[in-house]
Amino acid sequence: MRKFFLTVGFSGLSPKAPGTVGSFVSLLMGLFLLQYIHVSTLFLLALLISVIAAKEIDKYEEQVGIHDSKEIVIDELAGMWIALSICGINESNMIILGALAFIFFRIFDIWKPSIIGRIDKNVKGGWGVMGDDLLAGIAAGIASAGTYYLLQNFIL
Repeated sequence: MRKFFLTVGFSGLSPKAPGTVGSFVSLLMGLFLLQYIHVSTLFLLALLISVIAAKEIDKYEEQVGIHDSKEIVIDELAGMWIALSICGINESNMIILGALAFIFFRIFDIWKPSIIGRIDKNVKGGWGVMGDDLLAGIAAGIASAGTYYLLQNFIL
């Protein structure tokens, strides 16, 4: 059960780009949930999942002896849902903002600029795994909202 949770339904077991696959599965899950719940609820779910995941990651790392294993993608789910929660997504812009949030989240998660990278390098255990993705989600949400605003007001 722990592995199912930490790998987001085993999507993290993808042989190629498990972080991207996990992020995409998380995007689809988030967009599905947003049909039934408010964005603020998705935000709170991401935070709750983060707290649970940090503890479960600690147990998993102790069991397997590997920090931040590539198969663990629950951090991508939390970050992706944070990005969706703060980008201003609604029914009329779901496709474009969902795509922007996904693209920006992957950029910030891979690039790890500034404090995102420092958390990744310096914070150990479950919070180290979760923390950089939570901040990447915040950055992606802000970048998505800004890009959408520019597209809407100056380009389209």
